[in-house]
Amino acid sequence: MSQWLICGVDEAGRGPLAGPVFAACVVLNPQSKIIGLTDSKQLSAARREQLASEIKSCALAWAIASASVEEIDRFNILQASLLAMKRAVENLSLEPAEVLVDGLHCPRLKFPARAIVKGDSKIPEIMAASILAKTARDAEMLALHLRFPQYGFDRHKGYPTSRHLAALQAHGVSEIHRRSFAPVKALVKASA
Repeated sequence: MSQWLICGVDEAGRGPLAGPVFAACVVLNPQSKIIGLTDSKQLSAARREQLASEIKSCALAWAIASASVEEIDRFNILQASLLAMKRAVENLSLEPAEVLVDGLHCPRLKFPARAIVKGDSKIPEIMAASILAKTARDAEMLALHLRFPQYGFDRHKGYPTSRHLAALQAHGVSEIHRRSFAPVKALVKASA
């Protein structure tokens, strides 16, 4: 374990009504500066993709993991997010000196870890992790769109937009919808 290795961790997909939650972790290379890192929500999809490939080629280490819809419904979204984060960190190819996690909560890890509120706008390693988590989740939602085109996942990525809610009303709840989330739970109850 090297003293200077900091690992940033962030998740993507806590708010959607469908699909897994993703987490990523990144250990940046101090010798290889990546220009334009910021919170993934501030970037266009095209810019996120560019940065994601730069992060993957320049970082000392990175990993992406997810927690399934079943795990989200079983444990709750916070615990599933922490599980995805833990899986990502455990998949790293090197051991960080410290893990910095975006938000209020840290997963249980074998490394020292700190939660940093708004870390995705302050810490470059967390910014990089937010970009990898978001691009991985978006890619997964595009793949799910091919299986379930009636819901329009290619547009809203599973978030509770008016279009998604209308599609849920029209087509019912699919196997990739989170049954523990209020709008989905209400529909399941109504159709029971």
